[in-house]
Amino acid sequence: MSDKPGITAAGPVPAPRSTYRLQISAAFDLDAAAATVDYIRDLGADWVYLSPLLQAEAGSDHGYDVVDHSLVDPARGGADALDRFATAAHQLGRGVLVDIVPNHMGVATPRQNSWWWDLLQNGQQSRYAEAFDVDWAFGQGRIRIPVLGDGPDQLDQLEIVDGELHYFRNRFPIAAGTADTGTSPAGVHDRQNYELVNWRRADDELNYRRFFAVNSLAGIRVETPWVFEESHREIVRWVRDGLVQGLRVDHPDGLADPAGYLEALRRATNGAYVLVEKILEGPEQLPTSWATAGTTGYDALTDVDRVLVDPAGQEHLDALELRLQGADAAGWGKLIYRNKRVVADGILRSEVLRIARLVPSDEQGNDRTADAVAELLAAFPVYRSYLPLGQDHLQAAANRSIAHRPELEAEILRLLPLLGDSEHPAAVRFQQTSGMVMAKGVEDRAYYRFSRLTSLNEVGADPDEFSVTVTEFHNRQRARQAGFPQSMTTLSTHDTKRSEDVRARISVLAEIPARWEGLLEQLRARHPLSDAPFENLLWQAIVGAWPASRERLLAYALKAAREAGTSTTWTEQNADFEMKLDGLVTSAVSPGPTHDLIAGLVSELQQAGWSNSLSLKLLQLTMPGVPDVYQGSELWETSLVDPDNRRPVDYEQRRELLIRVDGGWLPPIDVSGAAKLLVTSRALRLRRDRVRFFTRYASIPAFGAAAEHVVAFDRGGAITVATRLPIGLHRAGGWGDTTIALAGRSYIDELTQEKFSGPSLRVADVLARYPVALLVVGDDDRSSPFDPALPNPTGRHA
Repeated sequence: MSDKPGITAAGPVPAPRSTYRLQISAAFDLDAAAATVDYIRDLGADWVYLSPLLQAEAGSDHGYDVVDHSLVDPARGGADALDRFATAAHQLGRGVLVDIVPNHMGVATPRQNSWWWDLLQNGQQSRYAEAFDVDWAFGQGRIRIPVLGDGPDQLDQLEIVDGELHYFRNRFPIAAGTADTGTSPAGVHDRQNYELVNWRRADDELNYRRFFAVNSLAGIRVETPWVFEESHREIVRWVRDGLVQGLRVDHPDGLADPAGYLEALRRATNGAYVLVEKILEGPEQLPTSWATAGTTGYDALTDVDRVLVDPAGQEHLDALELRLQGADAAGWGKLIYRNKRVVADGILRSEVLRIARLVPSDEQGNDRTADAVAELLAAFPVYRSYLPLGQDHLQAAANRSIAHRPELEAEILRLLPLLGDSEHPAAVRFQQTSGMVMAKGVEDRAYYRFSRLTSLNEVGADPDEFSVTVTEFHNRQRARQAGFPQSMTTLSTHDTKRSEDVRARISVLAEIPARWEGLLEQLRARHPLSDAPFENLLWQAIVGAWPASRERLLAYALKAAREAGTSTTWTEQNADFEMKLDGLVTSAVSPGPTHDLIAGLVSELQQAGWSNSLSLKLLQLTMPGVPDVYQGSELWETSLVDPDNRRPVDYEQRRELLIRVDGGWLPPIDVSGAAKLLVTSRALRLRRDRVRFFTRYASIPAFGAAAEHVVAFDRGGAITVATRLPIGLHRAGGWGDTTIALAGRSYIDELTQEKFSGPSLRVADVLARYPVALLVVGDDDRSSPFDPALPNPTGRHA
């Protein structure tokens, strides 16, 4: 079925035509993944895209807590299983893309991480003192480890066992010559190169860089040449040996020099296909100087979601949000600022203080400097700058900060030259920290507090942008085609707060805002939580993911509530509130009035949600970029935030449905999700087999009474037609005389195999069976049905 019969390792390779993401874990290891490759090929995906593979903390499901860069994780199958997986993929003509983690290492269990263990044992004399990002002066020459519990005399709980210092289940090394006979464990502790401190002190007093605010993920200095070489030796071997053809770089914003890192990676891998997990804010563009094909697709997700949201619902939902927020009501911009400032003053204050320590002091003192730094971080409009790129963002943050806090003007103006100097250590640290503050303040707080329409509260998105017009959608795709045509596009990832089909259903609420408000009031009256915005967010999640088990919904409710931090938190849990949450979820899924209210609304939304889902999928799979299909999302994907979105996938079910579809079955749009499988497989196969049909982007106009309900474009031979705002379309009486204008040729719908003749096609005919169509020029109008043979782009001889 593919024009790529095998794989060879012969230098740089073209970009994939599409990818399929698999989450590799002990429960679904590389051998299990290898067993799915034939299905992925049959589905039509070009490359297989794997989550991190290096050895991670024992029991890690995600793999981002790497403890040993030299090994493929034995729990995930080990090096031999990677060889077997690569062979299986390459023999079927599939390339391999792997997620890598250059910013940090897992340090939750020091004994598992030899670099960290050596650092704790030998301190500044350790070879790895240069690898980890530690402010030794602030710790008086010791690295602070925030593991001690509350209560007095916690150090009295220490024990010396087999030459190690133990604090309950935590094990730490003992430096040579520091454990004299007769010295108490607490006394031995006082002689170490580390200091065990209360876990609460991490907010203010930590002296090592972390991934965001996760104490168990310690940042490494990959900008140091030997650190890069040793942390990437195994990764580079995969590429040079032809096992892996591409890399996805996790969290480049945490690096001291992302551009320099990507250039080093390009040289080491001889120009392998590389993507970066980069979140762009609004019109922000990826730096064109970076050695990367583009992002992992959050920006594309935003575009597709919003073109399917009804702008007419904004006024009503804005008013509802204002009423629910009450006296605390604030616009999105103010909400972001408040939450970012809370984060800068709270869980990330140790990072703020470290920046302040890098600034020459003046008569005002360190506290005023830290206040100004925190204010600039809270006002920073994007995740980070990449000096000299981004000077305008720094100036914008300064202007906002001065307007908000005029008493800090002198200090902010004093800081600006330093924070704008790419060589100054304070500027480097500020750039690394601004993304942390944005992520924790927005993704992990504001997204759980802003409830207007929660399908918009997604990673990489601006919830303040309610919808985009079809014209704006087309403009953004033209820009993508011109600027980063090999950038990834996606709808669901391991990081999305709500998977694609959850968002598709929630977006329907913009078409029926009054109906939603009325039902919400009934639900709130039955199950009051005294946290109105959170109640709105939670009920939307339940409606979007319905039907779901009590266990799944309760896990989401607790996580969402603790992230929001308005009624309960991770560190100070409100038992009464969380008990009410339990009761709410139990009532929702158990027979009774609450269950009936939810089920009744879902029955009203279901068909419109499925229409949105199929439109989302076809738009994403055919728009400019390299489309990724997240594991299992070729059927309905109704997962919520991780770890819910890492649940096992039933591939046998998908194989059986695909066989039926390939046998000519045109499935109904129903709970099976087989209609989505049809759309996914046909779009992926067309992209794989007819590359020349996807070489440009041109919008296709629609005419007639329902023209606003059409999104259509021509990719150079492949023509996408999708439905938007299905409830409004139904209320208006359907498509009527609406047409789209094409060339005067014959066309075949890849989904149904129906034939149509241009130059004017009635949308009612084209979309008679499904709300989407994928048209190609008919046999009578094309010189050859397939592209001429292309060079074998990736791969390796077995």
